[in-house]
Amino acid sequence: MSSAYVFLADGFEEVEALTTVDLLRRADIDVKTVSISDSLTLRGRSKIEVIADMMWDEAKPDAVDMLILPGGMPGTTYLMNHKGLGKALKKAAEEGRFVAAICAAPTVLGALGLLKGKKATCYPGMESQLGGAEIVLDKEAVRDDKVITSRGAGTSAAFALKLIKALEGEDRARAVAREIVYKA
Repeated sequence: MSSAYVFLADGFEEVEALTTVDLLRRADIDVKTVSISDSLTLRGRSKIEVIADMMWDEAKPDAVDMLILPGGMPGTTYLMNHKGLGKALKKAAEEGRFVAAICAAPTVLGALGLLKGKKATCYPGMESQLGGAEIVLDKEAVRDDKVITSRGAGTSAAFALKLIKALEGEDRARAVAREIVYKA
C-alpha cells in the first residue's frame, strides 16, 4: 500500500487539502495529515477547523512515498518557513520519492530548488516564484518525473487523481474518478 503525508498549517486551503485526502483514501492509499503548527486543530483559510492525524514531531516523512503541500494563505508561508519540512522535501526529492504541491504551495518547492528545469504549474500570478521551472499554464495538474504540481482549489480533483495515478496506476485513478463522477 502506498503512503503519503499532507502537511497542514493554519490558513491552509481546505478544498485542496481535504479533496486530496479524501480521494487518496478512496484509492486505499495510507494518507495522513500532519500539523506543522503547535496544535492538532488547525483553521483553514475559510475558517473551517480540521483536526490533523498527527503533529510534526510524530511524523516520519522519510517513511512515506509522497509528501503533499496544499496551498492557501498564510498556510503556504508557514510551510515555506518550516525548516524541518524543507529538509524532508529535499530528502524525498533526492531519494526519488514524490513531492507534490498545489496552488501557492509550488512556490515552496521552487524556493527549495526542486522545480529547476522541471515542468510545473501554480496559482496564476505566482509563476515567477517557481525557481527556474518550465511553466505550464494549460493543464490542471502537471507531473514531471517525481514532482507533481497543480493550480488551485478548482483543480483539486485533477491534482488528487494525478497523485493516485502516480502512486497506484492509471486503472486505480480511473476507478476513483468514476466513483466520484469526475470527467477529465
